[in-house]
Amino acid sequence: MIILVIIIEIGIGLIAFGCGFTTLGVFLFFDRALLAMGNLMFLSGVTTTIGPRATMKFFIKPRNQRGAFCFILGLLLVLMKWAVVGMIIECYGFFALFAGFFPTVLLFLQRVPVLGTMLRFPGVNQFVKKIVKKGQRLPV
Repeated sequence: MIILVIIIEIGIGLIAFGCGFTTLGVFLFFDRALLAMGNLMFLSGVTTTIGPRATMKFFIKPRNQRGAFCFILGLLLVLMKWAVVGMIIECYGFFALFAGFFPTVLLFLQRVPVLGTMLRFPGVNQFVKKIVKKGQRLPV
């Protein structure tokens, strides 16, 4: 049981580092190496966290195929030195794939002490409520 928890923690760490490297790559004028490392760390973190079989099922689902195709195409374009175009296509694929998880993530972030306070600011609070309300209608 402890080994499973450690593996999941490693997967979440890889996802966090992947997001960090991708953000750093964008801030450093679309540095191709950082973007590629971030993307590969993110994918390996998702695979480590939920398992290879569940990852394949997630990417192959009919409702996720467009997002998966755009995400992989964007990753390939980044690797082929088309970083800006690749990241635009990859961002669309990311939002198409993971839009169903955003309400859950926002509900979690509302309970985090500092972030929860920031999410209650007047303009941000209306946006958060709108996303969370949409998420309650989505099928699980």
